[in-house]
Amino acid sequence: MNTALNTRLNTPLKPLVLAISLMLGACSLNPPYQRPEAPIPTEYPAAGTETHAQPASWQEYFTDPALQQLINTALANNRDLRLTALRIEEARAQYGIQRADRLPTIEATSSYDRSKTIFAQGQTFDVNLYRVGVGISGFELDFFGRVKSLTTGLLEEYLATQEAQQTARTSLIAEVAASYVNVRALAERLKLAKDTEQARNLAYSRILRRQQAGLDNAMDLKTAEMQLETAQASIAALQREYAQALNALQLLVGKPGLVVAVPQEQLDRLAFSPLPTGLPSTLLERRPDIRAAEHRLKAANANIGAARAAFFPRIQLTTNVGLVNEHLSSLFSGSSDKAWSFSPQLTLPIFNHGRNQANLDLARVRKEITIVEYEKAIQSAFSEVSDVLLSREQIEIQIAAQTRITNADRERLRLALRRYDKGVANYLELLDAQRSLFDSEQQLVQLKQLSLTNSINLFKVLGGEWQAS
Repeated sequence: MNTALNTRLNTPLKPLVLAISLMLGACSLNPPYQRPEAPIPTEYPAAGTETHAQPASWQEYFTDPALQQLINTALANNRDLRLTALRIEEARAQYGIQRADRLPTIEATSSYDRSKTIFAQGQTFDVNLYRVGVGISGFELDFFGRVKSLTTGLLEEYLATQEAQQTARTSLIAEVAASYVNVRALAERLKLAKDTEQARNLAYSRILRRQQAGLDNAMDLKTAEMQLETAQASIAALQREYAQALNALQLLVGKPGLVVAVPQEQLDRLAFSPLPTGLPSTLLERRPDIRAAEHRLKAANANIGAARAAFFPRIQLTTNVGLVNEHLSSLFSGSSDKAWSFSPQLTLPIFNHGRNQANLDLARVRKEITIVEYEKAIQSAFSEVSDVLLSREQIEIQIAAQTRITNADRERLRLALRRYDKGVANYLELLDAQRSLFDSEQQLVQLKQLSLTNSINLFKVLGGEWQAS
């Protein structure tokens, strides 16, 4: 047997233990991280004075039982949310792979070598060697934190993906709520249209009798007929919009064909819990999209450390401990030779045409890009909250004014109908009062829908479930 290649193991694996100890104490070349200053004002244009407690979950904000059931179904079945969850699993697996590179991989090895040596005198010597052992192959000693920086970067990317799921979840909740409000609003508008169609049908019958009695002319009868057909056309259009809104809601929920129970109550009965607006700085912690942008910024910061570490030597370790014997049957009999090997390898970049410097420049530029994206996310969030807060007060003023207009139109119609029955007013006055009331009622419902949608948007732009685990 060629004993020159097989040294007996007469010492512990001190080199391996020392190498791992040095690796665990590796330094880091990451730049010190500091959160950029938020480029937004310290207060909203219409901050308000709300001091009530914030809801702990979406169930405490959206309290309508039918809406809660729809949201729960959507969270369980929506395909976009499922895809986001799979993206998280993908990022988690990538982080796990990179994290495993920080620790040595121990593998069992076995081999068989057969060689023939010819000496100068023409003699030959055949050698059979059977080897079995346990070893570490190509493990990098992370003295300068290159592997650690790469692992940190993937961890931050994984956390950013988690925040993206929370963003998608909040958006889905808000979209389902807005779609549900749209269905409720269309149902109420459709009911108003049917009530109007019934009233105009009665008016047409009344005018027909009056025309037959010689009290009204043919022009009034034809006008009443046209108004009845206009109401029927409005019903058909609203029925089409209502069916489309139901289809959109079913798509969001993730169950086509799902029967949606729409309460017959007016939108006045649907309300959401109040939300505290807080200060703009709280958006940094509330909004998952801002938190995701900051995680990506931290990942870019770690990539700079990895690019810096590429300028320094890389040390890889290969080691093996095992048994060697000329005969396979005697390999585990106790007569085999014990052998070990310890092979560190040092790689030092000397000249690579500026590749390392270019990689470092690229990492720095990407960090600057990420900073701009982070600041843009903050500014967009501030703008969204400001728009919702500014709209909220004006919408309430519009609703109050439209309510007064609707009440006035209702009273006007009552008086016009009385005047018409007494023969004081003609049909055109009654017709104008009917059309005005129908338009006012439709506009009032649409404004109530706008107010509820504004509250849903406020839930979304403030971060949604910022207390959810």
